[in-house]
Amino acid sequence: MLRRVGLGLGLLALGLFSAQAAPVLEGRVLRYEDGPRVVWQRTFPATLGDLSGPLEVQGVVYLGAGPVVYALNAAGALLGRADLPGLVTSLDASGGAVRATVQEGGLSGQYSLETGGGLNVRERVVLPPNVRITGFLARVADATPRAALDRAAADDPTNPFLALRRAQATRDPYLTLSEVRRALSGSVPFPAWVQLAARLDGAGFPAAADAALGRALKDAASRGIDPDIALSRSALFAYGNPSGYVGTLLEQNRLARAEAWMRYLRELHPRFEGGPALYERYARILDTQGRSGEAEEWRQFTRTLRAGTLYNLGPQGLRSVRDAARLATLSLGLSLAAALLTLLARAWGPQGAQTAELGGRFLSWLRHPLSRARRAVVAYASWSERLLLTLLAAALILAVGGWQWANLASAALRSPALNLGTYGGWSAANLPALNLRPGPDAALLGGLAAQFDGEDASAREQYLRALPDACAQNNLGVIAQNRGDQAQARERYRAALAARPELAAAAFNLGLNPSTPGTAFQRLYRPGQPRLCLPDARSLTRAVTGDLSVTLGQFLRQPQGALSPGPGRSVRLGLLLILTTLLGTVLAFSLLLPRAPLTLAQSRPPLYRLLGALLPGTSLLDSAWGGVLLLAWSAALAALAPRSGLIAFPDLAPLTQGGAQGALLALLLGTYALNTLVFVAAELRHSRRLRREAAAGA
Repeated sequence: MLRRVGLGLGLLALGLFSAQAAPVLEGRVLRYEDGPRVVWQRTFPATLGDLSGPLEVQGVVYLGAGPVVYALNAAGALLGRADLPGLVTSLDASGGAVRATVQEGGLSGQYSLETGGGLNVRERVVLPPNVRITGFLARVADATPRAALDRAAADDPTNPFLALRRAQATRDPYLTLSEVRRALSGSVPFPAWVQLAARLDGAGFPAAADAALGRALKDAASRGIDPDIALSRSALFAYGNPSGYVGTLLEQNRLARAEAWMRYLRELHPRFEGGPALYERYARILDTQGRSGEAEEWRQFTRTLRAGTLYNLGPQGLRSVRDAARLATLSLGLSLAAALLTLLARAWGPQGAQTAELGGRFLSWLRHPLSRARRAVVAYASWSERLLLTLLAAALILAVGGWQWANLASAALRSPALNLGTYGGWSAANLPALNLRPGPDAALLGGLAAQFDGEDASAREQYLRALPDACAQNNLGVIAQNRGDQAQARERYRAALAARPELAAAAFNLGLNPSTPGTAFQRLYRPGQPRLCLPDARSLTRAVTGDLSVTLGQFLRQPQGALSPGPGRSVRLGLLLILTTLLGTVLAFSLLLPRAPLTLAQSRPPLYRLLGALLPGTSLLDSAWGGVLLLAWSAALAALAPRSGLIAFPDLAPLTQGGAQGALLALLLGTYALNTLVFVAAELRHSRRLRREAAAGA
């Protein structure tokens, strides 16, 4: 009996004694103190970054270090690590749950933590395209001195890079194998798996590297990364830079390993920035190896990625549109300048004589502006010539506006929020900065961001605003299926497929098994889950900038905005658009002017004839065929301009091919030949008219 009482009192005393224990952080040393006694202590190296906390909840000590939170038990052993999308700034347990506040790029957020089989985050974590965050574990391991490696690996068994360093440092094959297995046994975000796979590959563990890539695919799928969403070059670099490692493997002629990494890219990030160039490089290497069938299969895969892009031009479609607009601007600018120069040569003499009594060619604008306006250069042109000039100016405005639109759309589509491989999370916080145009496409994007984050009620509200969009119909079906309403889900899927028969997501959800990168990924890594419909490049373009009419409408309402610098905006291009619009306005008003008197002898002066011979079509502007000849000449000259080295159209590759260049030269020579024939005929007609006029006067 006394023994039991003594045991009870001892346990009570131990409980009271333990209740006084608390974690204390001094500098970079975390101590667990029980009154004056230090139960345990750990030193956290400076490479971990700023520390926050500690916080003790129910016997678990939480400590923030850089972008991670560590959980330790009362004995100081590591229970787990939570990887977060920003630097941890504070920890608190208000409301009964442990919450970590993180900050990244001016954005902050809170994440709930829970222990149980490690340290888990309740919310979905979307990692930002910042290698400081995604490369944290590798950086910590690399900064660990060799002498402290064993202790660091023992203190943090969750860091696979420490285990790999130990595997490389030992000569014991059994210990090496054990450490490699240990490196693969933990749980890390997919960018860390990719980084680990590259190191395993370089260290001579290809099977382990393949296993790491497989884990990366599974983790990426669980975080909502999808192959149908574009990925920027910077994001891919932060996510382990697999394309860069493929380039290294190809340079080393390690095609077997390159094939494994190319499969990874094809499965998870087929639409990454620069992908078509890498696919073509790989296909050419396969050609040199005599594997033409595989090379053609990769080229065919590249062509399939064009579906849904702007004008089906592929991932770089906007750049092609921009270069086409630049080419059109140059061509129309040449034709308009040539036409105005030729008309100036014809009007110069009569204009000087008629403005002499008004004060001269220039002072007359101040003394008699209205009379001088009736004697402007274009006033000596016929109405049909002025109409052609006005049409050329209008086309030039559209070309410059198209150039501006392509720049604005390209800059908006390069936003990190749209090139992260997923929507929602960190990217959702950046969506407001895009100033999306209200409409179905913007509502679809907002709904996806909410649905990826598990906010189905908000997503449903957004999708209803996007109806009757087929993607919104499909995603409403996904929400219905997730809540168990199979009948409504199938009805939504059928409606989506009826509206867009090529919609792979709806076909997949109806069990039709379409073959696309997205559906293949869904089938393999998200089995049993319905597939969301994601916006294609055309939908995203409409959401961020609208079409050309929207850009021109904004310019007409706020022309000063064209001179404001910003993403995708060029002050020089804005100034060109303003000047072109002013010129077009003047030419349009010139249609109301009466034609200034011009005698037959004055209609073809020598300089006018010279320019008419050198600039095809300019002496025939009163005829529709003259305009066609002028445009053909200016288009050929503009397309051949890259030969001078002063201008380039890098995304209009067909223009630089030998056959195209030969055809353009032939077109240019043809315009001169045809212009010469028509010019001689016009000169003969003019001579006959002069003789008839002289005979009539006699």
